[in-house]
Amino acid sequence: MKPKSKDLLVFMIRRDSVCAECGDELWRGRFITLEEKGALCLSCADLDHLEYLPAGDAALTRRSTKYSRIHAKVLQWSRTRKQYERQGILVEREALEKAEEECLADAEVRERRRARETERREKLDQQYLAEFTQQTLEHFPCCPAATAEKIAQHACEKYSGRVGRSAAAKEFDAQAIMLAVRAHVRHQHTNYDELLSRGHDRHEARAMIEGKVERMLGEWQKGKDI
Repeated sequence: MKPKSKDLLVFMIRRDSVCAECGDELWRGRFITLEEKGALCLSCADLDHLEYLPAGDAALTRRSTKYSRIHAKVLQWSRTRKQYERQGILVEREALEKAEEECLADAEVRERRRARETERREKLDQQYLAEFTQQTLEHFPCCPAATAEKIAQHACEKYSGRVGRSAAAKEFDAQAIMLAVRAHVRHQHTNYDELLSRGHDRHEARAMIEGKVERMLGEWQKGKDI
C-alpha cells in the first residue's frame, strides 16, 4: 500500500540535547528530526546531505523546492507566540544551485552564493580532505576519482557532525569510509530521497534500495585485494 505523502519537518533546537541513535551531542541551534525514540541528528535521519536555505527570499525558496527531489521545512518554537514558526527549508545542493542560476539577475542572490561558497571552502581542511579521498580510493579502487573527492568533501566538512569528522574517520577506519561512501550512493544513485518524500520511513526506504546500493559498492570494490 502506497504511504500518504507528508511534509518532512526539521526542528532548530533551543536547548542542548543528545541524538537518540548515535549519542552525538546536539547543541542549541542544531537541526534535528523527531521519532518515537527521541531526537535524531540529521546524519542519523539521512538528511545531512541537504543545504539550509533561510526564509526571506520567496522566489529562491519556491524554485529550490521545485527542483529538489526531497526537502524539509525547518521550524523553531516561538516562546512569545507559543507556536512553531518556519525558519527556512532544507534542499539538495544541486536544486539550490539551479534555483540560484535562475535568480542571477538579482545581485543580492549572486552575493549570497559567493559568500556561501567561500564559507564552504573555508570549512574544508585540504590536507585531511586529500587523505580521506585517497583512503576512499584504496577501499573502492573503481570509484571515479572525482566522485571520491566529492564524497570526502561532504563527509569531512568541519562542524557538520558527519561521519568524516568522527574520531574513527580521522584514523581512516574502514567502517567510517564505508559509511561515507554508502551514504553517497544512497542519496545520489538511488531513489531513496524520493521514497522518503513519499512518506516511507527511513528504515523501510533503506531496505527498498539496499540491493542497488550493494551492487554499486561491489562494482567500486572490484580489483581490491580481499
